[in-house]
Amino acid sequence: MKNIFELIGVAQKESDSVALCTIVSTKGSSPRKTGSKMLVYEDGRIEGTIGGGDLEKKVIENALAVLKKREAKIFKHDLLNQHDMCCGGTVEIFIEPILKKNKLYIFGAGHTGQALAKFAIDFGFEVVLIDDRKEYLNECKLDEVNKMNLPHHQALSVLPFDENVFICIMTYSHPMDREILGFCIKKPFAYLGMIGSQRKVEMTKKMFVEGLNISEHDLAKVDMPMGIDILAEGPDEIAISILAKLIEVKNGKMVNR
Repeated sequence: MKNIFELIGVAQKESDSVALCTIVSTKGSSPRKTGSKMLVYEDGRIEGTIGGGDLEKKVIENALAVLKKREAKIFKHDLLNQHDMCCGGTVEIFIEPILKKNKLYIFGAGHTGQALAKFAIDFGFEVVLIDDRKEYLNECKLDEVNKMNLPHHQALSVLPFDENVFICIMTYSHPMDREILGFCIKKPFAYLGMIGSQRKVEMTKKMFVEGLNISEHDLAKVDMPMGIDILAEGPDEIAISILAKLIEVKNGKMVNR
């Protein structure tokens, strides 16, 4: 079996959420000792063991609950009275959720897009910066940022979308922004936003309702103009205003899951 921490790395790379279960205290006789670890995946699969039997069955249930609530917790088990295990000791097990990374797709590698990519990597986002202009992508020197030099329609065809995806649209072209928005609004996402003036937003809404038969309900899910109004000036401040909104949504998603 691979090392538990190697498996955690694989899970994060493959965007799986797992719960790490660690025996932190034992008294009396117990099947495993302090420090023993087990991983529990969202589908109930496990790697490692904290002792087997009814204890392990209950720990798996606890781990799935921790993943759902996204809150770490210590569970105390009386092996004889709770699990009818004749070893008769007690164990305390700390269960912590190790969650999928939130992906951030930034369409547009202009000054604001680059600034947002730079700031977002420090807040746990897996950033993909997308632009068909190679020279703009080359200006981003951060190794942590994944750069995709493709026309937007090709990028959209290969990017995965789920409830952990945050999407920021800020290309050099209004029609391109609307094409990307029209595609993404039909996909699952945690956040979808588009940069622009109030006039651009109103025109976009009108075009989507009348031309694309997109409902007002669906349009209400889109953050446009994008970000929190902090009277931002310049690319860095605008990027910070957008990042503030992303953090608000990310933290709200954790609470409301």
